Amino acid sequence: MFPSMPNLPSYFLSHGGGPWPFMKDAYGARHALLGASLGDLPRQIGLRPTAVLVVTAHWEGPDFLISANLQPGMMYDYSGFPAHTYAVRYGAPGAPALATRVKALLNDAGQAASLDHQRGFDHGTFTLMASIYPDASVPVLQLSLKHGYDPLTHVAVGRALAPLRSEGVLIIGSGLSYHNLRQFGPAGRIASHQFDAWLQSMLQLPPAARIAQVLAWDQAPAAQLAHPREDHLLLLMVALGAAENELAACIYHEDDFFGALAVSSFRFGTALAPWR
Repeated sequence: MFPSMPNLPSYFLSHGGGPWPFMKDAYGARHALLGASLGDLPRQIGLRPTAVLVVTAHWEGPDFLISANLQPGMMYDYSGFPAHTYAVRYGAPGAPALATRVKALLNDAGQAASLDHQRGFDHGTFTLMASIYPDASVPVLQLSLKHGYDPLTHVAVGRALAPLRSEGVLIIGSGLSYHNLRQFGPAGRIASHQFDAWLQSMLQLPPAARIAQVLAWDQAPAAQLAHPREDHLLLLMVALGAAENELAACIYHEDDFFGALAVSSFRFGTALAPWR
């Protein structure tokens, strides 16, 4: 039922601001580098995934939740944007059978998880997927965070999901490497650069050392300023846990996002054959 394939890499992706792919006139230039990096993922991946599992910063529960809707709707979980952004659609199918598989993997690893048959695509999911697979032909399901934001728990979830990589499932953690909305601009310049420099160096450490560092992320330079609430960082723990012994590569970086911020995305594991 789940044939073996080459291991796909896992990703921690910064998903940008709001529904930016659907606001090209206002946001297009600001997100040009991010959009280009996302558009390059199919080439890096090298084959068509059987499905994409998005662990999203915009969903959490007392235990882990997995979307199991065959035809997911849309969740416009933002405010203050133009009217047309509340009517955009990303029409990818869901993956109920895979959702059951994910639940079993988590349960076997001692993590409580349940299926959600109503959840639609939130903007942490559909903004990325509209840029990676704009034709919406690859099935997509979502996984939540867990209340309490325990780093080790989220690394353990990544470890539990690792077998999916050989089943053609692309694992994406969708968050932001810097997420302080009160200082999202010039006021966040110093903190974002300090924290990004720590991310870049920490992810080049040997596997055991980088796990130790990421579990103590709140001791990193400017950590609390970069992530006053770590919901957009925990996705890094999941993506890293899914490929913890493999090399990390920075696949997107800029030093002046929104005029000042250092932001990055990372791949864990190697790119495969060229996209065909």
